[in-house]
Amino acid sequence: MKHTAVAAALALFAAGAAQAQGVAYAIDPTHTFVTFEVRHFGTSTVRGRFDRAQGSVALDKAARTGRADITIETASINSGIAAFDAHLKNKDFFDASVHPAARFVAERFEFDGDKVATVPGALTLLGKTLPVTLRATNFNCYDNPRIKREVCGGDFETTIQRSQWGMTFGLPGIPDNVRLVIQIEAAKQ
Repeated sequence: MKHTAVAAALALFAAGAAQAQGVAYAIDPTHTFVTFEVRHFGTSTVRGRFDRAQGSVALDKAARTGRADITIETASINSGIAAFDAHLKNKDFFDASVHPAARFVAERFEFDGDKVATVPGALTLLGKTLPVTLRATNFNCYDNPRIKREVCGGDFETTIQRSQWGMTFGLPGIPDNVRLVIQIEAAKQ
């Protein structure tokens, strides 16, 4: 329904200028999803997710710095109901044929000790870019025994007002506030 563009979804982790000190991580698309939640006319909560996201992250744990660049394919929206997905993809919501991607870019991470706490960045959705800050509710790095590399990731969330990006269909019956929840894992390159 809303964006995940950050969601996009939440485009997370892009290698960049601080690359000399940072380590590049590639997003694992099998463990990275942007989900959304919005109330439906004051009754139930509608949920869905974007099934396809890609991007990269640069992370320097010692210097407590990071960068992210994540792109979410808007046509990959999946509510579990095909007819609803088709409506979400049309001009009332994501206009996926005109705006096939949402993108989240962050030039820095904020840490609490050795853990990522927030990721302030910019979300581009429907051709408009606005500031969005993702709050980490979980963050960890571990040595993945299967791929034999370090993997870092966590759960991040924010609430956005969809009307700021011009997504006004159904207001006020369908609320303006959309909760975005991003699960992400990225493997060290």
